[in-house]
Amino acid sequence: MKLGFIGTGNMASAIMGGIIKKQIIAAEEIIGADLFEPGRQKAKSQFGIHVTASNKEVVEKAEVIVLSVKPQFYADVIHEIRDGVRDNQIVITIAPGKTLAWLAEQFGKEVKLVRTMPNTPAMVGEGMTAACPNQNLSEEEVAYVRTLLESFSRVEIVPERLMDTVVSVSGSSPAYVFMLIEAMADAAVSGGMPRPQAYQFAAQAVLGSAKMVLETGKHPGELKDMVCSPAGTTIEAVRVLEERGFRSAVFEAMKVCEEMSKGM
Repeated sequence: MKLGFIGTGNMASAIMGGIIKKQIIAAEEIIGADLFEPGRQKAKSQFGIHVTASNKEVVEKAEVIVLSVKPQFYADVIHEIRDGVRDNQIVITIAPGKTLAWLAEQFGKEVKLVRTMPNTPAMVGEGMTAACPNQNLSEEEVAYVRTLLESFSRVEIVPERLMDTVVSVSGSSPAYVFMLIEAMADAAVSGGMPRPQAYQFAAQAVLGSAKMVLETGKHPGELKDMVCSPAGTTIEAVRVLEERGFRSAVFEAMKVCEEMSKGM
C-alpha cells in the first residue's frame, strides 16, 4: 500500500480525506492503525480505507507512514515500529517539539523523516502546513510529500529553526481566531442579533479578511486603513483595541506558545 497512518484521529482524517478527495491516492491503497476500535471503524466507514489494530502492520505494508498520534506517545510508538521501518520508506511526523534529531535518535538508524506542522483547518481543506525534511530524502521524494500535504492545505518548506514559530502562528492560532469569532458574535448578540446569524457574520468577516490578505498581496495594515474612514466607526473601534492591548496580547500569547513548543 502507498500510505499508512498510525493513529486515525482528527488530523489523520483531515489528511486522508484530502488525499482521497483529490484522487492522489485511492482509498484501497491506504491503511490506518488505531488501538481504539471505534476510531478504526469510523475511518473505515468514512473513507473506505483498510484498518488494523497493529502499528507494525502499517509499517510492513505502507510506503509512506504518517505518525498521527499525540506527541506524548511518539517515543513508545517509534520504539515499537523502528525495527520494521525500511530505508526506502518515508516517515511523516506531525508532533510539535519533536525535532528531527530527537526522531532520528528514537529510530536509532538512518530514516527518511519529514517533520510537519499542519493545523485543524485542514479538516475543511484550508489548512496551513510547514514541512521540514531531513537530508535523507531526495528532491523527488520531498516533492511527493509536498503533493500529499497540498491535498488539504497550503504548504511551505521551512528550516527546522522556524518550526516552533510555526506552532504559534498557524498550528495553535485557529484557537485564537475562534476566540475572536466567539467574542465578535457575543457582542453582536448583545446588540440584538440572533446567535446563529451572529456567528455567520463574524466568521464570514474573518474568512473574507484573510482571503483579502492572501489574494491582494497588500499589507494587512494597508487593508485595515482602507476600512478606517476619518472620524468613523472603525477607527474608534481600532482605538479601543489598541487601548486595551489587543496587538500586544496576541504577540505575547504567540511567544508563550512558541516557548512551550520548544520545551515539549
